[in-house]
This record gives sequence, structure tokens and C-alpha cells, in this order.
Amino acid sequence: MPQSALGVTVPEAEPWVKDLRERYDPTAAVGVPAHITVLFPFISPDSVTDNDLDRATETFQRFRPFEFRLEQIGRFPESLYLVPEPNEPFISLTEAIVREFPEYPPYGGKFTEIVPHLTVANRSAELSAIAETELSEIMKELGPIHAVCNVVELYENSSGHWRWAQSFPLGGASNNTMPKNNRIPDTNSPA
Repeated sequence: MPQSALGVTVPEAEPWVKDLRERYDPTAAVGVPAHITVLFPFISPDSVTDNDLDRATETFQRFRPFEFRLEQIGRFPESLYLVPEPNEPFISLTEAIVREFPEYPPYGGKFTEIVPHLTVANRSAELSAIAETELSEIMKELGPIHAVCNVVELYENSSGHWRWAQSFPLGGASNNTMPKNNRIPDTNSPA
């Protein structure tokens, strides 16, 4: 079933995490860039309307761009991630879009707490431990990652591979959204 997700792409993190993600995070192989999830799952790509995109645009326009850093390493039982600091702006983005689209709770309602994170490894606890050792060395060598959040991206996987579908600039950020006639493709038409 096709899915979509809202996230903050963090290209600044690639020199730190690209190799690790390629080895330890299966989503890297299907086109998911280094990112911090804002909302997953979101509306199925074949169900997204212009009205939905307009509502998301209006929601994210209420936020100003903000700086953050990735320095601390965190763990879930089978995953390794970098912690964005501050994390409150990411939580606020998620809470705002969930208020607008309450039928799409974060992670399908599986977790009660919103924990912003940039996944580095997500195969098993054992592989995440190996990746953690490597990531710790990389962080010592390269130091913290500094980035700016000025846009939330919509990604979708109707082709089986995740790809960019829409950008939602935060208030005051440059507008680089696709024209309405070039938004998420109709999955019922030939590509």
C-alpha cells in the first residue's frame, strides 16, 4: 500500500551518517534521505487532495525557520539515532500537523511520546550497537552537525521507492513548492 510521510531532510548530516545508513538502515536503500520525521504515516499518495496540501502549507507557514544541531546519540531497542537539539520545535511541528489531521497520529498511534530523531541504524539491537561505536568515533572526529529547518518535505512511495513530492516552507523561508499541476502523481495513470 502506498504511503507518504512528512519530514525535515537534513543534507548536512550526510557526511556523518551516509555510509552507516547505507549499511544499517534499510530505508536508505529505498530512497529515504537523512531526515527527522514530522509525521508518519500521512495521507496515502493516491488520496492526497489540493485541499490537504493547502492545509499543510498553512500549518507549516505558522512556524519560523530554526537552527538545530545533532550531537547526542540515542537508542531505541533496535535503532540508533541522533537527537536534534533543541527538539521542541520538531515536537511543535508534529503536534500542529496532527491537530490539523487528527486521523493521522504519529506512527499510527503506536507510541504516545513524540521523540524527534534522525535514524542512523534500524536493523537490530546488535547491529545498532556496532553502528553506535562507529558513529561515536565519527562524532568525535567531525564534531556536531549544525543545520537549519526551514522547510518540511512530503515524501511518498507509490512507485515502491521513496521520492520527494512537495515542500512546505516554514514562514519566512523561500517558497520552493511545486505548482499545483505538478503535485503528487495520480498513481492510476501510467508513469
